[in-house]
Amino acid sequence: MAPSLFSCFAITAPGIEGLTRTELEALGLSVVSSEPGGVAFEAPAAALYAANLHLRTANRIIVRLAEFPARAFYELERKAKRVPWGEVVAPGTQVRFRVTSRKSRLYHEDGIAERVAGAIPGAELEPRDAAPGPEGESGAETQLFVVRVVRDMVTISADSSGELLHRRGYRLATAKAPLRETLAAAMLLGAGYDGSEALIDPFAGAGTIPIEAAMLARRMAPGLRRRFAFERWPSFDAGRWASLRDEAEARVLPRAPAPIVGGDLDAGAIRAAGENAARAGVLEDIEFRAAAFDTLTSTVARGYLVTNPPYGRRIAGEEALSGLFQAFGAFAREQLPGFRVAFLSPDPELDRATGLPLSMLWQTENGGIPVRLVATPTLA
Repeated sequence: MAPSLFSCFAITAPGIEGLTRTELEALGLSVVSSEPGGVAFEAPAAALYAANLHLRTANRIIVRLAEFPARAFYELERKAKRVPWGEVVAPGTQVRFRVTSRKSRLYHEDGIAERVAGAIPGAELEPRDAAPGPEGESGAETQLFVVRVVRDMVTISADSSGELLHRRGYRLATAKAPLRETLAAAMLLGAGYDGSEALIDPFAGAGTIPIEAAMLARRMAPGLRRRFAFERWPSFDAGRWASLRDEAEARVLPRAPAPIVGGDLDAGAIRAAGENAARAGVLEDIEFRAAAFDTLTSTVARGYLVTNPPYGRRIAGEEALSGLFQAFGAFAREQLPGFRVAFLSPDPELDRATGLPLSMLWQTENGGIPVRLVATPTLA
């Protein structure tokens, strides 16, 4: 029988934890603590399902099954057999492990995985030569367990999400340097966008920011069009899950309340953006334009400009990059009074090149590059 409360951890990109905590609290969940890389919370089964369905900024939600000391493999094996595996894995399920060990007598990570796998009744360990999916993920029918051993204390957690939560199911077409969906949502939420005002993204690429904006504006739960690992658990309550999905569907607005515009000079990227938006069900909410950024003026007096401008490998030469940011700042000041500007920046020098009154909202990494979300007040 499932426990009344699961001990959960929402894994996030470093620097985004505060936004994820706010999302969890808005769902009415009991947040225990925030730490670098995630937020701990407690939830009954239905609330765990809801967190997977609704969180826009988390990468994965894991559920702690057990925590115990172990200094030898025989001790690990004995205690692992007491873990309530039957709640999260059925006999015959293929399992895989992500193991880390630090400052512990149990330091052989493959050996730890083999001993824990042996304690799961009827489970099959994923073959070593199994081809990993994108970003190291396993196939849809494989249950992931996360095992951490720190100073001889073992923590075993089950992944409840399956594929990483940024995989909403709509982005099959990509452009250069695609922005992860969860990071796009974090940019929008960090900037204060709630869907009630206009939004412009002049460097839209494959459309991730405008699509996430449209989904937010229409109150579309990001997990509505995908499946989750918890749906395969023996403790899964299919009736409650169906009710949660029906409730989420009922909340969706028929149209976004304010204009959303996405532009890019690359016509191929704009075609990809339109295909992605169609799959997400928000194509009619977004106007996509194959155009230079400085032509994307607005007919409304207030709104947000949220974008991921070119940097790093996306543009060659410091002089060209500085010139682009300078022109971008001039465009925002001159053409978009009444708008708040927010963008990812890898370098304070580029911030200064814009001439905009910027402050940092959070910092993380994008594609391995350290970046900060910087934003202006509403421009006069």
